[in-house]
Amino acid sequence: MPHSSPAALDPVDVVIVGAGPTGLTLANLLGIYGVRTLLVEAGEKLIDYPRGVGMDDESLRSFQQIGLVDQVRNHTTPNQIMRFVNGKGTLLAELDPQTDEFGWPRRNAFIQPLVDAELYKGTDRFGCVKVVLGHRMEAFTETRDGIDVDLIGPEGGPVSVSARYLVGADGGRSITRKALGLAFEGRTEPSSWLVVDLRNDPIGSPNAYMGCDPARPYVSIGLPHGIRRFEFMLMPGEDQAFADDDVNMHAMLAEHVPDPAAADIIRRRVYTHHSRVAHSFRKGRVMVAGDAAHLMPVWQGQGFNSGIRDAVNLGWKLACVVHEVSGERLLDSYDSERRPHAAAMVDLSDKVGKVISPTSRLLAGARDAVFRGLGAVPAAKNYVAQMKFKPMPFYESGAVVHRAKDVTGAPVVGRLFIQPRVATREQAEVLLDEVTGPWFTVIAWNNNPLALLDNEAHRTLSRLGARFIEVRPVAQLHYGTEPEGVTIVGDSTGRLKAWFDQRPESVVLVRPDRFVAGACLAQNTSTLTRQVAESLHLIPGGHDAPRPVLPVALPADGVRASAG
Repeated sequence: MPHSSPAALDPVDVVIVGAGPTGLTLANLLGIYGVRTLLVEAGEKLIDYPRGVGMDDESLRSFQQIGLVDQVRNHTTPNQIMRFVNGKGTLLAELDPQTDEFGWPRRNAFIQPLVDAELYKGTDRFGCVKVVLGHRMEAFTETRDGIDVDLIGPEGGPVSVSARYLVGADGGRSITRKALGLAFEGRTEPSSWLVVDLRNDPIGSPNAYMGCDPARPYVSIGLPHGIRRFEFMLMPGEDQAFADDDVNMHAMLAEHVPDPAAADIIRRRVYTHHSRVAHSFRKGRVMVAGDAAHLMPVWQGQGFNSGIRDAVNLGWKLACVVHEVSGERLLDSYDSERRPHAAAMVDLSDKVGKVISPTSRLLAGARDAVFRGLGAVPAAKNYVAQMKFKPMPFYESGAVVHRAKDVTGAPVVGRLFIQPRVATREQAEVLLDEVTGPWFTVIAWNNNPLALLDNEAHRTLSRLGARFIEVRPVAQLHYGTEPEGVTIVGDSTGRLKAWFDQRPESVVLVRPDRFVAGACLAQNTSTLTRQVAESLHLIPGGHDAPRPVLPVALPADGVRASAG
């Protein structure tokens, strides 16, 4: 295998501990940004049993950014519907969001080990990224200029590596978090659940069912590649030994599967639900991400997706600091931006769990009555179906410039920018991020953005390596000469015009993670540029931002491409 275990590890900019989805995504991003990265994993291979099963549109957009979305989609079922049913099988509510504002379906079932494997293969595209398996982190020591990391190699011998920063993406039992002394605040549910994954799906239906049955709450989820997941609440006195008894497991499956004894079991495991958030996501030169930073119940599938959000938020900031474009204070915004939203997702997952898990028939009956009432009100039914209750990331502070609102409505800044399909002079239809690229972008409606900048603002954005986009109605796409340094985009779906219609601002500065860093009227673009530069803690006279390495596509047969 191309990834080897060297006897001596060269110094790097960033060490990532843990080759789960968060660590692997971050490693791919740092590869794109030209950051020398070492990803260490204690296991001698990636975890190969199913874990996470729900992927949202934000994660797919992130995998698009690292050039692996086609590989990931091979292991997804798009537009999976989630149906809540009571003990009689009566439909209580249905989650079937139709939005694709970020370019991808809102709900997708997936097979995590296969997606992790694609992310792992993707790291080999980058000469600056190395992955070593079978290396367990023992300790780390922060120095004035960096951090020394002590590992135990696959043969049991000590291995050391020096880095500028360390990211612990090493799971809920994180050694990194514990070594930092960070409190992991929250609670653990008293009840346990049995998860059973089956090959050759004995049901075959494509969607997910949340069984709100007071006799035994359950989950049934159709997954790609013929896999079916069941989860059953265990009652007091039922433990792993109970679940390991085939008679007991077959009895639980018998309510749902024609022939339980013929079920082809991949694994069965008892687990508990944790709702916890680390007291801080950063301490000095060390950060925690993914399950090391937050744990949440599975009900909305947001544990996996929250870890991907962490990686995408942190990746570009580490790149700016490592390449001495920004000062280290930029890393403070990782905690201030990500921790509140992670806590909100934990809270949402807790609330959904309370809907599913009542074992009291009285409480279950009251819940069913509430859902019947909501279902009778079209606006309320639509609110649930379109998942409008899901708290979308919104950064109130950090690497953003909030301005006073001119009109009533949701703020522009600190939210993800939309990703419709657009046209360019070379392509009739393409997703917007494919035009903007994986770095900073200035997007102006019906204006040449370069013409709006004074010399100082132009120098600042040039240092940042920003791309400049002029959005026009598609009817004007080919009018005139395309200005040098500007890409003209035709708004072929009308979604960009609608976005700008709803807001007074006509210019947005979008960060590499596709969040709006600032927005303004056209004449204020230079002023906004200076304010955004301040929020990014740009180093006066510092280095230019690195030009992101465009990811090399992996061939369909899965053979790794060479680094470009």
